[in-house]
Amino acid sequence: MAQSEGIKVLKLEMNAGGNPFVVHTALFWDENEAILVDTGISGQLELIQSVLAQESIPFEKLTKIIITHQDRDHIGSLPDLVSAADGCIEVLAHEVAIPYLAGQTPLVKSGALAPPVKVDRALQDGDLLPYAGGIQVIYTPGHSPDHISLYHIPSKTLVSGDALTAEDGVLMSFNPDFTPDKELATQSIAKLLDFDIETVIAYHGGVCTGNSKERLSEIVESLKK
Repeated sequence: MAQSEGIKVLKLEMNAGGNPFVVHTALFWDENEAILVDTGISGQLELIQSVLAQESIPFEKLTKIIITHQDRDHIGSLPDLVSAADGCIEVLAHEVAIPYLAGQTPLVKSGALAPPVKVDRALQDGDLLPYAGGIQVIYTPGHSPDHISLYHIPSKTLVSGDALTAEDGVLMSFNPDFTPDKELATQSIAKLLDFDIETVIAYHGGVCTGNSKERLSEIVESLKK
């Protein structure tokens, strides 16, 4: 019997100023719609459309985009995607992210104003989204004040955004060079221990499977030292 809902990992191989820039994001899907998490740097509309086509998902089926946080490598192509869908894509982000995505408050790390995009649904910690079998929102600030992670309940998969990274299939902590509030970021990782996580999709680094909870415990203990 064919699976009617789930989560896919999308590898976006981009060009950033002449240098290769690779991220791993997620696509939630069911029989009715597809939901993209984050959008890469600016100028990736055609790449994202191509990657969706490779997964046999028409662009017209993309109905929602969930933003994990305000960093430009996560929101860069959001305006183009929303525009290309003629207003048929709903944008979801944590309530703290709204003034940043609206172009009203300068982005924390660049100090620039983002091209304005309307957030259609403000998310809060613990929200349960009824898509692809169920997605729980986990507020994980520290890397940025608006950061969220997403827990796909049926597959026990965590989409970590930049709360965690990965290297050669091994789950790692946040990148300290780009994490202003390391203490808060550590608390956010500790919060993830409450979830039965089997797989982690790290935006920078890719997919990690096996012993995820044990590895999370090791990371938290290391950070506390």
